[in-house]
Amino acid sequence: VQLQAFGGGLVQAGGSLRLSCAASGRTFSSRVMGWFRQAPGKEREFLARIRWTTGRTYYADSAKGRFTISRDNDLNTVYLQMSSLKPDDTAVYYCAAASWESSSSKDYNSWGQGTQVTVSS
Repeated sequence: VQLQAFGGGLVQAGGSLRLSCAASGRTFSSRVMGWFRQAPGKEREFLARIRWTTGRTYYADSAKGRFTISRDNDLNTVYLQMSSLKPDDTAVYYCAAASWESSSSKDYNSWGQGTQVTVSS
């Protein structure tokens, strides 16, 4: 499956942003979609995941309450709605696909190219 993430940009603290991830190719093999982020000098961090069929979601503690993952099965697109953004949210955000529900980046075998999110104070 090929993934393309977009929607990043520069936003002021307290603002909102919606990221999108379009999937193409062998989408039936990717049962779960996840969002991760990686800030400079830090490890890649899991944020949220969603199951294509049921829409079941799971969030990391750092994402609960501010981030919402959703999907549009007709468009093969997954979204990450982010609100109340903070400068600490500055990172490159990645979408990824996995065959089962996991929060580990090692279980995701297809990755988008990443989209930069910068939150100014």
